Amino acid sequence: MYKKAIDDKKRELEGAIEHFKIEMAKIRTGRANPAILEDLSVDYYGVKTPLKQIANINVPEARTLVIQPWSRDSLANIEAAIKNSDLNLSPNNDGEIIRINIPPLNQERRAELVKMLNKKAEEARIAVRNTREDIWQEIQDMEKRGEIAEDDKFRGKERLQETIDDYNKKIDELRAKKEDEIMTV
Repeated sequence: MYKKAIDDKKRELEGAIEHFKIEMAKIRTGRANPAILEDLSVDYYGVKTPLKQIANINVPEARTLVIQPWSRDSLANIEAAIKNSDLNLSPNNDGEIIRINIPPLNQERRAELVKMLNKKAEEARIAVRNTREDIWQEIQDMEKRGEIAEDDKFRGKERLQETIDDYNKKIDELRAKKEDEIMTV
């Protein structure tokens, strides 16, 4: 019975891992990656819209991003959104496309990115912890209702902790891999 409670919440745990992967992709590592710009909000005809919905973002070279909007009218707004973001990037607008050259990272910026990565990892761990608390509450409620015995409750707690440890290990592995990527010169 407790196994079902754990299995039912695995989708939430997987969702926390997937969200962490998406957030990690947004942290730049010195190489051009369209993910750092995709969710950037651009004022598009008076509505804040993610950049990926109004333009194509391509990587023609290792350190260059090219943004080709579907409407030339939005070029100035895209350029302004990039300049006003905390990405520290300088867009070059030629009237048809916007080019962004990704500068190499210095050691200080790498350290800032690692701090940001650690913050995102902690957010993922918090999401996993909150899901664990929900499952544990559900298992305790099952015991109170007489659906499972006290021994099963404690077996469920052990199995739950093993599952949570596995997800936290995945988060740590992903974080360590990304940190190596950031710190590699």
